[in-house]
Amino acid sequence: MKKKRFAFPRSHRLNGKLAFSAVYDAKVKITRGPLAAYSLPNELGRPRLGISISRKVGTAPVRNRIKRLLREAFRLHPYDLPRGYDLVIVVRPHVPLELGEYQRLMGDLMMRSHQRHHASAGGE
Repeated sequence: MKKKRFAFPRSHRLNGKLAFSAVYDAKVKITRGPLAAYSLPNELGRPRLGISISRKVGTAPVRNRIKRLLREAFRLHPYDLPRGYDLVIVVRPHVPLELGEYQRLMGDLMMRSHQRHHASAGGE
């Protein structure tokens, strides 16, 4: 029996100022708790994640921990999320949450983003 691998390769990361700008320019924003998600459908057939976190959130170790937890939440549920979206998560100041809470928030943000894009596309 072959094991499923839940990797987070570089191809699932959103990199570069132009890629982030394109997602922000789509103006599809969903907010849940301390996270805001901007999303844009892509033609790649897989979701890509970008994280924007300011110094207001905390010290470097706190910010890095939050980024690790968000990437892990994204990585653990690649098959639960609608495919083909570029997602930028903007983190607002908060006390770091547990991984399970970030997973719940991330899943909710992705599903609501998908619904918003699906509705604006005329239900295609």
